Amino acid sequence: MKKFEKQIEIRWSDVDQNRHVRHSAYYDFGTHLRGKFLEVKGYDVETMNKLEIGSVLFKEECTFIKELKANDTVMVNILNGTESNRAIKWKFHHEIFNQHGEKCAHVTVQGAWMNLSKRRITKPPKEMLSAIQDLPRGEDYVYGQD
Repeated sequence: MKKFEKQIEIRWSDVDQNRHVRHSAYYDFGTHLRGKFLEVKGYDVETMNKLEIGSVLFKEECTFIKELKANDTVMVNILNGTESNRAIKWKFHHEIFNQHGEKCAHVTVQGAWMNLSKRRITKPPKEMLSAIQDLPRGEDYVYGQD
């Protein structure tokens, strides 16, 4: 199981009028990390376009645990959730930690791989599936488990 995580600096555009990170920025952190993960594994935007494969989201949910502010730096990881028996549908988890190592949020995303020309869900390439299956397993977040 290979851990994949990236440090992200909070930008001005990530902060709301209450001077903390706006709710939708947490989803952006997860989206950014999923894209980086695929890129590092050889599936950048150009390659995905050539393969005519993309992802489609069915559900995205964030559990907010601890406030993040403008001067914070976050560490975001990607964890493998469950996938369908044909590996067409997937689930990822993202844990978001502040610079003190405190878990601040847990994002769960569910979706599927889609053939971009046929506009139908499809199985990903074997190497992509293998890279995803090599990620550490994540679990749904339950309040009070920390």
